[in-house]
Amino acid sequence: MHELAGNNLYPTTLAVTFGAHALKLDLPAGVWNPTPHGVHLGNTLAGMDFSGEDVLELGTGCGLHAIVLARQGARSLTLTEIESSILDNARHNLASHGVQVPADYTAADWTHVQGGPWDTLVANPPFTKSGKRYRRYFIDTLVLDAHKLLKPGGRLVFVQSSMADVPRTLRLMDECGMACRVLAETDGPFRSYYFEDQEYMTDIARIPGAYTLRDGQHYERLTVLEATLP
Repeated sequence: MHELAGNNLYPTTLAVTFGAHALKLDLPAGVWNPTPHGVHLGNTLAGMDFSGEDVLELGTGCGLHAIVLARQGARSLTLTEIESSILDNARHNLASHGVQVPADYTAADWTHVQGGPWDTLVANPPFTKSGKRYRRYFIDTLVLDAHKLLKPGGRLVFVQSSMADVPRTLRLMDECGMACRVLAETDGPFRSYYFEDQEYMTDIARIPGAYTLRDGQHYERLTVLEATLP
C-alpha cells in the first residue's frame, strides 16, 4: 500500500490479504484507499465468526470489510456510505470477489439508517478527518446510537486510535451497560497528513497516551474494540 502526502483519494488497484482472504480491490478517484485503521480492522474481522448473522457496516468504503464479513459467514449485509458513487464501487468489488450473500447498499448519514435491527455493527469511525470541531463525534454517536441499530445482545465492533482516547471510549460503553473487550492492538507510524493540521497536533497532545515517540518518530496505537449490548 502506498500513500500520497495529504491525499488518500487517488485511483489505484490494491492487493491486500486478511488472514486467508486475498483481495484485489479497484478504487476510483474519490474513494478512500484503505488506511492502517481499516487494514487492522480487516485483519481482526478475518479471525472472527459471523455465521448466520445479519451485519451492518457503517461507511463501507471500497467494500473490503464487507467481503471479509461475507467470507466469515455473515447471512446478510447492509452497507452504508454517504455517497451513492462510493456504494457503486463497493458493489463492484463485492461482485468481483464472488460475494453472493444478500447485500443492501444504502446511502445514509452515519447512524441514521433505516431497517434492522442487526446482530453485529462494524465501523471505522472517522476521527482525524472527521470534519467536526468535536473530533469524537462519530465515535460517541456510534456508541450512543448502537441500541437503535442492534438486537438485544448484539455486538458493536470498531477500530479507533489512541489519539481518540480509548479509555474514554471504554468508559462511555461501560456507562451504556455494554460488556467491552479489546480484540486486537497494533502500533503504527503517523500518517503524513497528520502533521499538516497543526490544530489537530495540538489537540492530541492534550490526550494522555495519545502517541509514543521512538527514535524521533510518532506512533499511534490502533485498537479494535467489541461491545456487547445488554
